Amino acid sequence: MGNVVQKQFMVSSLRKGVTMLRSCAKLIRGGVALCNHPTILQTNSRVPRHFSISRPHNASEFRDYGLPNASWSQKLQDLFNNFQELSKKGSWKRIPSYNSTVHHMGEVPPSEKRERRLFTRNLDKDGVGFEYTMFYNKAEKRTVCLFQSGPYLEGPPGFTHGGCIATIIDSTAGAGVLYSYGPVMTANLNINYRNPIPLGHTVIVDSKVEKTEGRKVYATCHIRSHDDKVIHTEATALFIKLNP
Repeated sequence: MGNVVQKQFMVSSLRKGVTMLRSCAKLIRGGVALCNHPTILQTNSRVPRHFSISRPHNASEFRDYGLPNASWSQKLQDLFNNFQELSKKGSWKRIPSYNSTVHHMGEVPPSEKRERRLFTRNLDKDGVGFEYTMFYNKAEKRTVCLFQSGPYLEGPPGFTHGGCIATIIDSTAGAGVLYSYGPVMTANLNINYRNPIPLGHTVIVDSKVEKTEGRKVYATCHIRSHDDKVIHTEATALFIKLNP
């Protein structure tokens, strides 16, 4: 009697299993159909212009991300134009910015396609992450980064994540040291966060080489508002030259 009950239970379980598998198959087929359905991006007219998204860039082409795009706010565009005018006088020079890790090493794009991407240039949509452009002053050993944080960089609600702020400081100070002394690695980064940076706001990241000791290069950096009225962040950094 016990064997009969056990067999009936096994048959019932198998039937339930088959039914479940058939249901899963239907869901999977439906899921594939949904995934293949064209995605429609709905926009809200109240969203600020600097959160707009442009079409993805063709990955087979080399793009200088330091040039203006449709997601830039008017403040970022105005500051860019101001530094472009200073560049014409020879005191400042814009640093080209590609999405590879060697984008600071020269004025021409990499010679071959790379699968890896620079952390600050790893998104295919404009305006949602790091939007920035850098200018370098050789005489002053100073680097200025004009930075606008997109909605994907949120930390506290409505504000830029502290780690993203640290990233743009490290990138700005590191670029200036690299242009002054060649390849370096970050050894220390000490940051004081003074005032939070609202998402979408344009700020100025200002870094300068202070001194060198052998292979050690010391730099300072601060982030201020586009109108110079608010200090958001202050930092010091130590870099080590890779070449003796």
